[in-house]
Amino acid sequence: MTVGDRVDDDVLADEDEAPRPSGQRILIFSAAAVAILLVGAAIGMLITLATTDQAALNPGPDSVDVGFAQDMSTHHLQAVSMASWARDHTTDLTIKTLAFDIEGTQKGQVGMMAGYLDVWGQPESRPPNRQAMSWMATNSAGAHQHGSNPEHPGMQPGQLMPGMASQEELAKLRKLTGKELDVFFLQLMLRHHEGGLSMAQYGQDHVQLAPLRNLSRTIVVSQTGEAEYMKSLLAERGAQPLPAN
Repeated sequence: MTVGDRVDDDVLADEDEAPRPSGQRILIFSAAAVAILLVGAAIGMLITLATTDQAALNPGPDSVDVGFAQDMSTHHLQAVSMASWARDHTTDLTIKTLAFDIEGTQKGQVGMMAGYLDVWGQPESRPPNRQAMSWMATNSAGAHQHGSNPEHPGMQPGQLMPGMASQEELAKLRKLTGKELDVFFLQLMLRHHEGGLSMAQYGQDHVQLAPLRNLSRTIVVSQTGEAEYMKSLLAERGAQPLPAN
């Protein structure tokens, strides 16, 4: 290659690297700006969707999910208390084993519901200004109607939830021993299980959060089975179930 050829090549190279016309630069900068805006919009949309999805998982204080978790926890905690007492004071191994199972199962379920309520920013217990079971609408299929005021489908103020033992009954349980303790424990717990089923059945049909709905279904299955077992234990001891309350 001659020197002239190299000079020609350098001239061509310089011509190739010459500045682009201003119109091309404007188009490039405009495309880049549009791309940045699109990326920003996409990020904003994702943040909005994430926030919306999270909000959808946080039911309000008057929702079925929150009401179910609060009232079922309260109901469970009394069962845990009765089971704990029976476990420590019975001399019957069958009753002790049953009480131990009920205590452990319902403690675990209360823990799960408390976890959901904490995530939702809701108290573990029902607020004093809300009636028990008011989240169970009277005009919904399968609802268990309590109270006489159609505008307030929950329990009347001070009324115990179905199956709950009174303070007098709990005091009596703590005074009994031997077979009398076993029989009364079975009677109270059987009535307690059967009373709580109305909430659990409503929950499995109306709770929105899938894991909590599955928990309510588990409660229905387990308490139905335990109720049948307690009926057989009462029959073996020549006793009858208490009437529903």
